[in-house]
Amino acid sequence: MAAQAPVDKFRAGAVSGALWENEINVGGQQKTVLKVSVSKRYRDQNGEWKTSQSFSRDEIPLAIYCLERAFAAMIEKHTAPADEEVGQERVI
Repeated sequence: MAAQAPVDKFRAGAVSGALWENEINVGGQQKTVLKVSVSKRYRDQNGEWKTSQSFSRDEIPLAIYCLERAFAAMIEKHTAPADEEVGQERVI
């Protein structure tokens, strides 16, 4: 199975967010749910790149920025006319 690509990506310094579409079954109907993941990239003491989902005090505003951008994208996608034309409902 091929890896799913994010719908959108957001970045602020070393912190990044990714917006994902997930299909769920609700009452026998398929629904699309939008979710966001937030992480940061850093180099460890050996110089190797690592990923973490924990943030220092100074990284919290960067994570908030990515989350706000993701939330705005979720709202825009939720109210997009294409959803109404196809008759799809997005759960947010």
